[in-house]
Amino acid sequence: MLQQRRGSRTANRRKSAPPPTSRWRVWLRRALVWGAALFALLLVALGTAVFFAARSMPDYSTLMNSQAGQTIVVRARDGTEIVAMGPSYGEWLSSDEIPQVMKDAMVAVEDRRFYSHIGIDPIGLTRALLVALRDDSSVRATSTITQQLARNVFLNSNRTVDRKLREAVLALALEAKFSKEQILELYLNKVYFGGGAYGVDSASRKFFSHSARELSTAEAAIIAGLVKAPSHYSPTADVEAAVGRANVVLEQMRKYGAIGAAEADAVDISAVKLRQDESQNSARYFTDYVLPQLDILLPDTGNQPIEVWTTLDVGMQRAAAAALKGNTPGSAQGALVSLDRDGAILALVGGTDYVKSNYNRATEALRQPGSAWKLFVYLSALESGYTPDDRVVDEPVTIKGWSPRNSNGSYAGEIDVRTAFAYSKNTVAAQLGNEVGFSNVASMARRFGITTPIATNPSMVLGTSEVRVIDLTRAFAAVSAGGRSIEPYGITKVVSANGDTLYDHEAIRSNQLVPDYVAAGITDLLQTAVNTGTGRAAQIGRPVAGKTGTTSSNKDGWFVGFSSGITTGVWMGRDDAKAVPGLQGGTAPARAFAAYMRYAVKDRPEEKFQTEVQLPDWQLEPDEEWMLGNPEDQYYYVDEQGNLIEPQGAEEPRGLPFPIEGDEEPRPGEPGRRPDPRMAPPPPPGRAPPAAASDDFLDRATGRPSGGALPRVQRGNAPEGQ
Repeated sequence: MLQQRRGSRTANRRKSAPPPTSRWRVWLRRALVWGAALFALLLVALGTAVFFAARSMPDYSTLMNSQAGQTIVVRARDGTEIVAMGPSYGEWLSSDEIPQVMKDAMVAVEDRRFYSHIGIDPIGLTRALLVALRDDSSVRATSTITQQLARNVFLNSNRTVDRKLREAVLALALEAKFSKEQILELYLNKVYFGGGAYGVDSASRKFFSHSARELSTAEAAIIAGLVKAPSHYSPTADVEAAVGRANVVLEQMRKYGAIGAAEADAVDISAVKLRQDESQNSARYFTDYVLPQLDILLPDTGNQPIEVWTTLDVGMQRAAAAALKGNTPGSAQGALVSLDRDGAILALVGGTDYVKSNYNRATEALRQPGSAWKLFVYLSALESGYTPDDRVVDEPVTIKGWSPRNSNGSYAGEIDVRTAFAYSKNTVAAQLGNEVGFSNVASMARRFGITTPIATNPSMVLGTSEVRVIDLTRAFAAVSAGGRSIEPYGITKVVSANGDTLYDHEAIRSNQLVPDYVAAGITDLLQTAVNTGTGRAAQIGRPVAGKTGTTSSNKDGWFVGFSSGITTGVWMGRDDAKAVPGLQGGTAPARAFAAYMRYAVKDRPEEKFQTEVQLPDWQLEPDEEWMLGNPEDQYYYVDEQGNLIEPQGAEEPRGLPFPIEGDEEPRPGEPGRRPDPRMAPPPPPGRAPPAAASDDFLDRATGRPSGGALPRVQRGNAPEGQ
């Protein structure tokens, strides 16, 4: 009976407990209810935010008259205006005046669901999230035309969650307050197309020299393609990139029905005639490099006009551009960077013609430095104990299966380090790199400011790792500064329209990268390379130190050097890395360096280099010469028991205080043999041997009062050059 009751209770509990499926449904129902409530709450909050945003939003005429962009005046170090940059607005065009092909091109490439969404595009956003999850990447940009307009008119370009949320709210408010045609009209008249041009009319006049009312399909495609990246796709900067992007726009227009396939095929983008902008010059390479740094140096200044004072020397910039144009081979490009002793950029040229190409080869291009890289190999060798006078052997060598050869195919045999560097002997550089360690050479390059990837295989000693011109110039500038670090900079101060200083450059604390004797040693080598080695074409009539660099098949030519506190790096080569016949570091680059430096240093005093190598104590040979004493002075011997032995008269022969390696034991009376330095000189025949030490001698030797003075012990100088 008891068992039956227990069984009955268990059965009742089983009947009363809900099944697992029911519990899952309960929790799902709760989650849906709470989720719906939360969603409703968010909708109410969003609707409230949009309502107040739309209510406080300026009317259409106010938005038409508002201007975006900031006026920036860039000045050279002497106050000369280099360039004035700022917004350029064309004529305001109503929606009816803007060609339909321009509207279609912009919608096709920037926001194809523009006429159907409410300001944000849920479909596009969902697709972007799915793609990001599938490819394990970040979410791609999904801003609609309305969101872009909200950002351009009301916000900044900071990529923060807060800014994106406000952008979405403002986009919804714009859609609630204005029609689609009004939004598109505002957008096309305000969007930035590069080169200071805001709005389609300004862009059309800048690139095609006519009003946007006359835009053709090809021209509209070019302008629409600029919005994604104005500087990259600018037709005045990179025609090929602009044409390629315009063809993408045409394909999008064909895909979504804005134009037919036949019309798309008939459009020839490359036939569009572009306006030649002669106002550009080489200084724009410099401004393109330094102006983006304002985002880091300054707080958000909004649209407040500012003046940017820079380190650029106008005369040196002109001389640098002329030196490159006058010496760069016709099929090649060139770049030049010149730094003052504190890192100030005096001149920066990123190409031979900014109008044809604004690609900055001085700060962006990665090229192999060739033998100019040997700077780091020899710095490592000098730091490890080598001196410029040490002997090395220029001979065929194989390291881990790699056999370098000299450029002329000959070998000089035993030479000193100075000669090996001056004549850029590859086999010696390979041996030194192998001895000090290729990873140590890479670390030395990192220490001197090389920021690009560095290989540690044996061939790295010949400059196979790519570098930037500005980085390699910075490394040589650190050598010029006695081995202290150099940080290139181009902006000295930024001033607001009312004269307030918004930024003032402060000198960055430098660090000693290598000891003084290493800096002096490498300067010795660099000076010899110019005086008698591969860099002779860089001579300018005053001390110059530098190094040439040439890569395989004459694809790159380099000369980097310094004189009178100015360090300049010159590179030449083709953008497609094809060979340039006859291009070597010691020819065109060295001549361009000399042409520029003659002007750059003309008002500076001539400076001699510090090349005297003062080695540290640990690297000096053992200084035992002091034990020899001065032959004119009296000194004492010590016997095997440690007793001081008074010397004989000046006429007596003196023994050395230590055995000479290789000498045999002396045999008494044998001519030419030295007496045993550990023993007192034998007395002359017929004279009794003197006492081991007289009382008077002991008094003087131990410093006890006596009538005589203790003779001095002089330390001889170390042999010269040690």
